[in-house]
Amino acid sequence: MERRSFLKKAGSAGLAAAAVSAPVFAAEPQVKWKLASSFPKSLDTIYGAAETLANRIAQITEGKFQIRVYGGGELVPGLGVMDAVQQGTVECGHTCSYYYVGKNKAFAFDTSMPFGLTARQQNAWMYFGGGLQLMRELFKEYNIIHFPGGNTGTQMGGWFREEIKSLAQLKGKKMRIPGIGGEIMARLGAVPQTIAGGDIYPALEKGTIDAAEWVGPYDDEKLGFYKVAKHYYYPGWWEPGPQVSFYVNIDQWNKLPKEFQAAFEVAAAEANITMIAEYDAKNPAALVRLLGNGVKLRQYPADILAAAEVEAFKLYDEEAEKNPKFKKIYTEWQKFRKLQHGWHAIADSTMERVMYAPKKAPTKK
Repeated sequence: MERRSFLKKAGSAGLAAAAVSAPVFAAEPQVKWKLASSFPKSLDTIYGAAETLANRIAQITEGKFQIRVYGGGELVPGLGVMDAVQQGTVECGHTCSYYYVGKNKAFAFDTSMPFGLTARQQNAWMYFGGGLQLMRELFKEYNIIHFPGGNTGTQMGGWFREEIKSLAQLKGKKMRIPGIGGEIMARLGAVPQTIAGGDIYPALEKGTIDAAEWVGPYDDEKLGFYKVAKHYYYPGWWEPGPQVSFYVNIDQWNKLPKEFQAAFEVAAAEANITMIAEYDAKNPAALVRLLGNGVKLRQYPADILAAAEVEAFKLYDEEAEKNPKFKKIYTEWQKFRKLQHGWHAIADSTMERVMYAPKKAPTKK
């Protein structure tokens, strides 16, 4: 009797919810948007977050709010997403904000800062540490409102055509690496290049560049870098937890019904969480396959890591001196980073050392 009573009540609740929600969307106008991605469709995980957003919004709004997703280069160049959204060429986009540090270096905080925050820490800063509010103040000046829209997790350190054994060997090496990470590489003697994802392989194959970083094993395998560069470095110190973001033109956002805005926010949060989970699931097996194809896995030499960290914070301090917008975000980000690193050193890092340390078989007495 109790079970039948529960089911009857649950069924009544479901019908009531349907009766409330259906008229809400039935009364709304049909909205159709275009989304320009910075990523090629072949990269199903990072590009796929935009499809997740579009599909979930359509489901939530019963088809009343539809977004058509275009891969990098289909509507606008892969690195032209910000301009396209700002100018209203498209209503929304999916990209990495550190591609646009030429406009203001402070945009890098929205993606990843070298030796900065991991994916979990970035989410904490965005959702509960004031990061979203700080970044939205900056984006508003470009007629954009943005939402966290994915994270790859800690990235790999890139593919090199030849082994790098010391800091001195970086000198003159042309490497595809965007944003502030590229600037630090320049300070270390390399020659950074900003190249969209779909254009990296031919440049590496032809020797136009000597090295390239992208994301991690799953995506890197798809792009085929292992066929033309066998030395795979880690860690990607410039991207400990890089966030991908959805950009929306503010004028178009303000035209949306409140229910559609809520649907967008919910779907963006789902895409954000889904991306990191998918990468964590797919990267390990992809790395095993890469090693089976003759890839040489190598850790960056200690002198490179030490010099890179020194140059990173030197660059931040220099930029804060001359860029008030950067300084405002950097000051708050630094405080949050210090607390996060202190906590994770006690919790996560210790646990990882315990779990991943080689285990000795217990000795018999």
